[in-house]
Amino acid sequence: MSVLHETIHGRVVGRFLPVLCALAPIATVQAAVLAAGPGKTYATPCAAFAAARTGDIVEIEGANTYSGNVCYIATSNLTIRGVRGRPKIDAAGKNAQGKAVWVIGGSNVVVENVEIFGAKVPDRNGAAFRIEGTNFTLRNSFIHDNENGILCGANPNSNIVLENNDFGHNGDGSGQTHNVYIGAIASLVFRYNYSHDAVIGHNLKSRALVNTVIYNRFSTLAPTEQGSTAAGRPSYEIDLPNGGTAYVIGNVIQQPAAYENSTLLSYASEASSGAADALYIVNNTFLNDGANGIFINVHPRITKPAHIQNNLFSGRGTLASQAAATLQTNYKADQVAFVNRAAYDLHPLTNPQITGAGSEPIVPPTGVALRPVMEYQHTASAAPRPPAVKLDIGAYQTGAPAVTVLSAGTRKP
Repeated sequence: MSVLHETIHGRVVGRFLPVLCALAPIATVQAAVLAAGPGKTYATPCAAFAAARTGDIVEIEGANTYSGNVCYIATSNLTIRGVRGRPKIDAAGKNAQGKAVWVIGGSNVVVENVEIFGAKVPDRNGAAFRIEGTNFTLRNSFIHDNENGILCGANPNSNIVLENNDFGHNGDGSGQTHNVYIGAIASLVFRYNYSHDAVIGHNLKSRALVNTVIYNRFSTLAPTEQGSTAAGRPSYEIDLPNGGTAYVIGNVIQQPAAYENSTLLSYASEASSGAADALYIVNNTFLNDGANGIFINVHPRITKPAHIQNNLFSGRGTLASQAAATLQTNYKADQVAFVNRAAYDLHPLTNPQITGAGSEPIVPPTGVALRPVMEYQHTASAAPRPPAVKLDIGAYQTGAPAVTVLSAGTRKP
């Protein structure tokens, strides 16, 4: 499967071909553009959604807050986007069908450039988006301070793409609600996102059969640190409870000192997907600020070795719980020397055990390229990874070295 990267509205995005290119609807000459906002044809987004037909585009006027504008969206092949700024959708104590701010009932819906917050329902699982249709894309949006950011149920025919989004401080505090929850669907592509500060729940939980988690940042604010939301207290940074095929490449995955669960990445904690189980973890930077923990926790029900290659592990804890895991050219130290750890400049200072010390990623049976080609850039974006004959270990390729540092870490086979 090849990967094509492009830029949309100044954001780096990608297209996985040929499977996912069909997810986004293609506008035709028959498509209408419906304008929503003050002084527009439709005063509110939900009024425009109700009038929209298959294939239409709804443009929501930015620099406005639409309070209590909650609804069920039935139209398929619909594109929704904020224009001239990012519109804010404040639940303001209301919900659609007792579920969410926007319940997506249509299929092949694309949403771009919106901010949604404040979702609460009596069942305590109110979401910004409740996905009930088949196939959904969300990009360049800010989803925060809801009981769930995204809540998607089981649909074996559905493919979901989430890219260039800021998911922050979602959760009701029970541990059962999350920044992003994806049910048992065909595939999830989660790329170039900033998912952080979940409130007791997980920064990402997905039961998809195939998960492509690439070039994201998962992190939590320190007590005195300022960010786009309040600080959270997450459980897992990444939870893939049903196993399945997972490609985890080029991410920054940080666990704070105060956490609900000592594991950073959990795989197959609840079930196996049988022959589909295959875990590939390549060129990520893991940071554990806690006193101990498990960086990668693979449930004993999984007998196929996880493939863990070219990853940088900074902090105390067990690298991988699975004794049979394939470990190739990883590096672990209690404290890795970075350019500016506090500011999340996680380019490592030159260290011969890291710089150019990576190995060429394997080619899995699926043929998916595991070599990293991008790097996460804050906030919720990405840039091309500098080309290199020999890969550095971790999520970032070093530039021209100024300092050589030998830390107390150990090179892992």
